[in-house]
Amino acid sequence: MSDTVGIAGNRILSLIERIEHIEEEIRALNEGKKEILAEAKGEGFDVKILKEILRLRKQDRDERDEHEALLDLYLRAMEAAGPEQAKAA
Repeated sequence: MSDTVGIAGNRILSLIERIEHIEEEIRALNEGKKEILAEAKGEGFDVKILKEILRLRKQDRDERDEHEALLDLYLRAMEAAGPEQAKAA
């Protein structure tokens, strides 16, 4: 019933253990990130803004510029619409 012909059990175990090790490292790194953010908050920094900066730094300059331009365009369009038009929608 437990025919394991052709299945390399040791190799599977090795792969699983390596993945588990990486998962432990990720948990430790995430804990370190939380500690840094708590430190920043304790020093009076706005953690939401710091997270936004991290997100923006992952984007390339062109992508960031396009995002900022669209955001500005949409905000100006909403302001031009006025409260009466917003209620009608």
